[in-house]
Amino acid sequence: MKQTTRVAAYAVCVEEDKILLARWVGRTGKKWTLPGGGLDHGEDPLDATVREVFEETGYTVEVDALLGIDTVRRRFTKTGLRKALSRSGGATDWHGIRVVYTAHVVGGELRFEENGSTDMAAWVDLAEVSTLDRTELVDVAVTLSRERPPRGRV
Repeated sequence: MKQTTRVAAYAVCVEEDKILLARWVGRTGKKWTLPGGGLDHGEDPLDATVREVFEETGYTVEVDALLGIDTVRRRFTKTGLRKALSRSGGATDWHGIRVVYTAHVVGGELRFEENGSTDMAAWVDLAEVSTLDRTELVDVAVTLSRERPPRGRV
């Protein structure tokens, strides 16, 4: 079984009881998620966060603090969507490491990413987040932001 690790970094931007989200476009549909994404080779996670937020939302952000690190592990077989994660088409043991920061907007204007992994961005009322079709990362990030666990893990 092929083993793959992906490290990504994300921003939790909350202003006036609204959170900035990006809508991820996957093979099985669209889901709201945090702005952010995978690190380029040699890239620092903080720098990746700033770059990804700009790419997906049009905003320039300043990172305030590290909220935590979340991990997810999935095993994919060689069929359907899962085949895409393995170049050989075989089974893959996938491990995602997600670095989550809190940040605030310092410039730019809201716009949508073109030809990327997201198709829109929006400020969403925190009270309405639970009604959205969203990735589990959104819930993890909201909990990290509210509780600020000392070990950085929910």
